[in-house]
Amino acid sequence: MFGLFKKKEKKKEKPPLVDLDQNPLNEGDMVMCLRYEMGLSKIIETENGLVYESVATGKQESWLRMIDAATEFQKVKKVDENDHSKKEE
Repeated sequence: MFGLFKKKEKKKEKPPLVDLDQNPLNEGDMVMCLRYEMGLSKIIETENGLVYESVATGKQESWLRMIDAATEFQKVKKVDENDHSKKEE
């Protein structure tokens, strides 16, 4: 009789890797991070998974720490390659 009302475990899926505008993000993409004062950052793969690496400071943050709780999207905005090259000049 004990165990008739067990809770079923819900399988948690990882949230999608998309920016606030729902643009898909991939390794190597340049983004503007809206958290942790990282600014312009690049998505790189490490032994611990995907991280954002700040171009200015080299600081790294896991992509899981950038998830917006309300939307489950990343708190970043994808930067076009054309926009990125203009900022470097």
